[in-house]
Amino acid sequence: MSLWQRVSGWFSAVGVVVLVAACGTGGGASEDFAGTVDIGGGRNIYLECAGTGTPTVVFVSGLRFGADQWTATADPASTSAFGGAAEFTRVCSYDRPGVVLSGDALSRSDPVPQPITTTDAVADLQSLLGTTDEAGSGPYVLAAHSYGGQIARLFAGTHPDEVAGLVLIDAQSEELQTLLPPEQFQEFLRLNTPQQDSLDEYPDLERVDFERSFDEIRAAEPIRPMPLVVLSADRSVAPQIAEGIANGSLPADIDPGYGPALDDVQPKAQEDLAQLVPGATHVANTNSGHNINIEQPQLVIAGVRDVVDAVRDGRTEP
Repeated sequence: MSLWQRVSGWFSAVGVVVLVAACGTGGGASEDFAGTVDIGGGRNIYLECAGTGTPTVVFVSGLRFGADQWTATADPASTSAFGGAAEFTRVCSYDRPGVVLSGDALSRSDPVPQPITTTDAVADLQSLLGTTDEAGSGPYVLAAHSYGGQIARLFAGTHPDEVAGLVLIDAQSEELQTLLPPEQFQEFLRLNTPQQDSLDEYPDLERVDFERSFDEIRAAEPIRPMPLVVLSADRSVAPQIAEGIANGSLPADIDPGYGPALDDVQPKAQEDLAQLVPGATHVANTNSGHNINIEQPQLVIAGVRDVVDAVRDGRTEP
């Protein structure tokens, strides 16, 4: 089993993904870009951008996923989230340190000491956006998947003038810590921590201190009113976990109650995200598992378009 399959765990249970080319419109000062950006301190972060227009949409990947998460589709006939959004505005995505790309390629960004907290990830994103003009100028729309939702939310609370809108794609909620029974939350932490064989293969692999990160989210300033679309998976997690156990991407000794417990609390956790600002749009009927951006990219494209249009119109609701 590949490193990518092992470290993405049950999140990779959507099956085969297909990488498709981004559809940038090019032109003007916003030519397509793919390369590393010097963010200072002797570090570089990989960034790719396409399309033209404002506001720029910055895609923030899930745990241990790279920029290629946004050009992946489960159906080769589908337009990717990155390519579809690039048809109507500037879009960018980037590799965090320690992520793994499809095909087992490693992060194109310089490594950092692990584990990190969400504050560290926010600081990197702020440095990236502040040291390059490839992403245009803010405020930005942040479209974020899974753990990336924590980064987007903390960024919006920490740098309110730099965020114009949010699209949260089955984003991770700190409320899992309180909604899950204590023993199941410990299982959540264990399953989101790489196993030793993966660390032996890639010592710089991204690892997150979730308990500290959840505390950071709770301590942050509330997000100011802005357009927000929340997309939530509606497929049961339990069968995906069973598949992960069967194919070896998940440990065989997972507590059998973990999947059902997560299924029980996820709707409440997602609804809480939709209450972050007044007037948010919550799309709960997605016919998708966790990776909505790969399984149903048209929903992400539509959510991004709604938020971009609201920002352009000066509205705080999509």
